Amino acid sequence: MQDSTIARRLARYAHGFAQQRLPDTIVAIVRQRFIDSLACILGAYGAPPINAAIRYAECHQGGTSSVFGTSLRTTAEIAGFVNGAMVRFLDYNDGYMGLEPGHPSDNIPACLAVAQAEGAGGARLISAIVLAYEIQMRLQDAASLNKRGWDHVNYINVAMAAAASSLMRLDVDQTEQAINIALSGHLAMRQVRSGTLSDWKGCSAANASRNAIFAAQLARHGMTGPSPVFEGNMGFFKLVCGPFELDLDRFGSPENGDYAIRRSLTKTFPTNGELHTAVWAALDIRKRIAGLEEIAAITIETSEFNRRVLADTPEKWLPRTRETADHSLPYNVARALMDGDITIGSYAEQKIHDPAVIGLMDKIIVVEDPGLTALFPRHLANRLVVTLRSGETVVSEMITGPGSVETPMTDHDFERKFRRMAAPHIEASAQATVLDFVAGLEHQARFEDLFAAMAR
Repeated sequence: MQDSTIARRLARYAHGFAQQRLPDTIVAIVRQRFIDSLACILGAYGAPPINAAIRYAECHQGGTSSVFGTSLRTTAEIAGFVNGAMVRFLDYNDGYMGLEPGHPSDNIPACLAVAQAEGAGGARLISAIVLAYEIQMRLQDAASLNKRGWDHVNYINVAMAAAASSLMRLDVDQTEQAINIALSGHLAMRQVRSGTLSDWKGCSAANASRNAIFAAQLARHGMTGPSPVFEGNMGFFKLVCGPFELDLDRFGSPENGDYAIRRSLTKTFPTNGELHTAVWAALDIRKRIAGLEEIAAITIETSEFNRRVLADTPEKWLPRTRETADHSLPYNVARALMDGDITIGSYAEQKIHDPAVIGLMDKIIVVEDPGLTALFPRHLANRLVVTLRSGETVVSEMITGPGSVETPMTDHDFERKFRRMAAPHIEASAQATVLDFVAGLEHQARFEDLFAAMAR
């Protein structure tokens, strides 16, 4: 056994993590991320790809884990997939930007599915969630995947395999094998976020968590995986990301209190997180000009990442799907200038194909500003320069905004987001039940009441 491999060291960290007594401040952050995820789930009810996933789950009924919005019980990995697809559907859940972007709350529904299957209560669920955040976000800090054509959800393979192993009470050897199997066997390509985006964009993370649960289940029964999965001659370093170091002594612990979940970012708009400051800048400029007819040209000055990922192809100036529109820097700026907000309705088909928004996007160019690139990823900054027909220039630069580390959303903000998303689907009494349940999440012994309150 190679004690020095990254998979082995992560397995040891994960195995001991459940023994940690988490600070009350960290538990409070988990409650916020949990209610935020439930808000996103409610916003996905009735969406075509979610309906397709539910129909698949209906073919595999009789398991241990529940599917939100339904009375279905299915296997943990299928429930994790369906519920995970709901969390991710609107691109409204939390995120984090290191050298690689990602959404650590993608692990929450999978952790819940495994906790329910294992009879684990709220305290163990919270521990597993913090563990998943810790590993995924530290990996995001360690190396970029997207520049080499790989998707960020490959880090979920590792994080969720560790979290599932913790909930299943696997030993160090089994946890290491779960990581080996999950990472080696389930690599996702970046094509999922390139060109015209499909339903699978919102399902890729859910699929990674499904695969991680499956890997942990196999490891529980003695299956081994390729090793060393990171450092090997045909391993992750050589073929996917290049070499990196992980200093596990700096991972979150009661001694240092430096849990990565503190640095995760939450969203005030249901769109890509890196462009939120561009939306805030557009809203600022909208208040400062007489009308859209006064605009002659718009320059969006942004980071190298944003230009490369959010303004990279012609489809970003002529989106045909919701998934493409919510990852389009020019579309969201134009829509915010026109409507004064970005909401779920901003990505309705008639909005995407509106000739007025297409005309406004025709006036937009996107350029990299090296100064904004230098701020990245600490700050996801954007600057709008609007030239009016009069020749006057109006500029708005936003370095940070609500939902950031500097200006975190409050409990009230999360409750308001939840109630706004819940209103079309569940009654006020059910909303109160959910909020009360999450307020005492660490004391919950089972989760059936939560699923009952969230059912349509």
